[in-house]
Amino acid sequence: MKEIRDLMNKAEKFMGTAEHALSMGDYDSCVSRCYYAMFFMAEAGLLTRGLSASSHKGVISLFGRHFVKTGLFERALGKALNDAYDKRLIGDYGVGFMVTQEEATDLLEAGRHFVRELSVFLKDG
Repeated sequence: MKEIRDLMNKAEKFMGTAEHALSMGDYDSCVSRCYYAMFFMAEAGLLTRGLSASSHKGVISLFGRHFVKTGLFERALGKALNDAYDKRLIGDYGVGFMVTQEEATDLLEAGRHFVRELSVFLKDG
């Protein structure tokens, strides 16, 4: 399905942008791009089930219900997506709050894992 491929391509591109942002010391942008990469992969996964949502929280909730609670993916992936959402809010909108290098590095690793796991699922599915 073209839409799934497009979402996967966008996720890969955003992961590259996140890596670049981290290397430049732009931790806010790093966590934002990581989150969006994960979000796009979650959306692609939902499409395989004929599901979609009109909000970020809706996508996160549906992903948890249909992929994590069913045991298809480990709980850590659901937690990583939720954590990424929270960090993205700080990175994009927080004033007086800062994403640390450690937080950005950890989220980048979690994002890589999330994208890798969903990629395997989408390519096998």
